[in-house]
Amino acid sequence: MPEHIRASALTALTVAALAAGTVLTAPAAGAAPKAAAPKFLSASQLPPHPTSAWTAGPVTEGFPEGLGSCVSTEGVPSYDYRHREFRTDLETNAVQLTVVADTAALAKALAKHYDDLIRTCADRIEKNDPDVQAEGRDYGTLPVEEGARVRGLHTETSWGATDISLLSVGRDGRTVTVVRWGQMGDFDDAPVAAFKKTTTTAVNKLY
Repeated sequence: MPEHIRASALTALTVAALAAGTVLTAPAAGAAPKAAAPKFLSASQLPPHPTSAWTAGPVTEGFPEGLGSCVSTEGVPSYDYRHREFRTDLETNAVQLTVVADTAALAKALAKHYDDLIRTCADRIEKNDPDVQAEGRDYGTLPVEEGARVRGLHTETSWGATDISLLSVGRDGRTVTVVRWGQMGDFDDAPVAAFKKTTTTAVNKLY
């Protein structure tokens, strides 16, 4: 999300995992051994920019500010977050987050939690900032590993600034990845087909 949009304070959520008796905030007994670190997208795997090449930053520990106000760490355990940021020479930017949960059930619940935050992001933005109009769109699911979903978010301020973001959440076993692409513009400027390909690659590339 653009910096001019004030991030809303998200209410801490306790998300029930689909496996009986397991919740996000409860560490799993007898958790599986720690897996190898998931791999990240490369610059060439982002949606192509018509006039500027992508540059990839290093893989960094921590939760990225580049996900904006849609996705946060509230309501989930203190996972070991890792991320990678991307940018072009112009206004386009992107970021990928990876999170490894203790079990597949916890990862499934975490993926749903992140997708719910993205799905409701436009309403939260408008509720917390009367100077911003926001609209979200659902671009559907992708048949990759344990699944992924792509959504879009457009914001426009009262002074005329307009921004478009594409966000996706995908899962491979115990690992969840979130990818965000953004630039100035509206839904007509969003490379949805290319971003779906990027999301599929991101999930497939984790392991």
